[in-house]
Order: sequence, then structure tokens, then C-alpha cells
Amino acid sequence: MNKPVCAVVGVGPGNGAALARRFAAEGYALALLARSTDVTASLAEELAGSRAYACDVGDPASVERVFQAIARELGPVEVLVYNAGSGSWATIEEASAKDFEQSWRVNTLGAFVASQQVIPAMKQAGQGSIVFIGATASRRGNVKTAVFAPAKAAQKSLAESMARHLWPAGIHVAVVILDGVVDLPRTRKMMPDKPDGFFVSPDELAETVFHVTRQKRSVWSFEVEARPFGEKW
Repeated sequence: MNKPVCAVVGVGPGNGAALARRFAAEGYALALLARSTDVTASLAEELAGSRAYACDVGDPASVERVFQAIARELGPVEVLVYNAGSGSWATIEEASAKDFEQSWRVNTLGAFVASQQVIPAMKQAGQGSIVFIGATASRRGNVKTAVFAPAKAAQKSLAESMARHLWPAGIHVAVVILDGVVDLPRTRKMMPDKPDGFFVSPDELAETVFHVTRQKRSVWSFEVEARPFGEKW
């Protein structure tokens, strides 16, 4: 029997890898998408039946090619987790138009095109899950988020439009608003004085996302907030 397929877009050593491992533990074959296969190649070897794909999510043609390969090599995608995110920290005076466009391409355009690739099969099956990993920046612009916040706000609005359209077809579209610093070796090095509870645990975030995809239709969530208990908000 073929395994159900989960595509994780934006796989690095933190949240992306944790998401992949969580779904693999539940019997999914993983399509691991990242700009390069430096991290995902070894992860694919670890997770039986999974494959690594190099994909530039800011390029619609690249996204389309990769999802065609996933359908051909693994099968129809049952769960799509869009974890790709990009954006420099800058004020309106510091940011360039190129910075602004690139953030929109990675956070929003890529999410749009990736979703379009999986929706037909999900509609045919009458079920599926599409989860966007969002950010608190989607709710308000701050001084240094002139590039990042508008892209995340557009992503959240896209997800809401999709949810209203696709929920009746049995496709659960949701956003997980992530608020906090992800626990990575580099963030630990940058903040050596912070306790464990300060950081977002990738494994625990993955558990939250997996739970969202298992919700019953009578109690579907659209927006779930995920932050460390000590995070100010």
C-alpha cells in the first residue's frame, strides 16, 4: 500500500526537518523542498520513502516542475505544509524594492503556486490539509518589518480566502502564527543567556501542526497561535 504524501516546503535544520520527521513518524512519505538539497538529501535518506527536491519557491515555473515530479514519483499530496519564509529586517528607508519583491515571492507567491498544484487532487479525494507557517508580523507592521510584514499579511489573507473557498470541499486550510525565536544552534549562540523556555521548540511546533491536520471537520481551526509561554505579546 502506498504511503500518503506530505510535502514540506522550506526544509532547513530547524522547523522544516522537525515537521518532516513528525509526519514520517505517522507513516507519510515526505517530499522535502528547499532551495538546495544540502540539508534535505541526508534527511530523505533517514526518512524511508521520502525524496528531496531543489525548488526556488519564488519562481512559479520551478514550483510547478517540482510538484509535477512529486505527483509522478510519490503520488498525490495529502498534506502541504508551507514553511518557506524570507524577509530582511529593515525600515521603509533602508529596504530596496528588490528586497520587498523577494519577500513577497517567497512568502506569498510561492504559497499561492504550491497550493494550486495540490488542490485538484485534494478536491478529487474530498480531503486534504494545507497549513501555512505564518508570523505575528502578519498582524501589524513594526519599524523594521517594512519588507517582512506586508508579505506575511498577504500570505495570511491568501490563506483565509482559500479556507473560505476550500473548506466546503473537505480541504482544511489553516495558518499557524509563530511568535518567538526558534531553538537552533545559531540562535542559542546569539542568545546564550536565554533559558530553554525562551525558545520555540521545532519538535513541539511540529506536534502542533500535525494536530491541526488531524482535527475533526466540526471543529476545524483556521488560525492557531504558537509561542513560548514566556513570550511577550
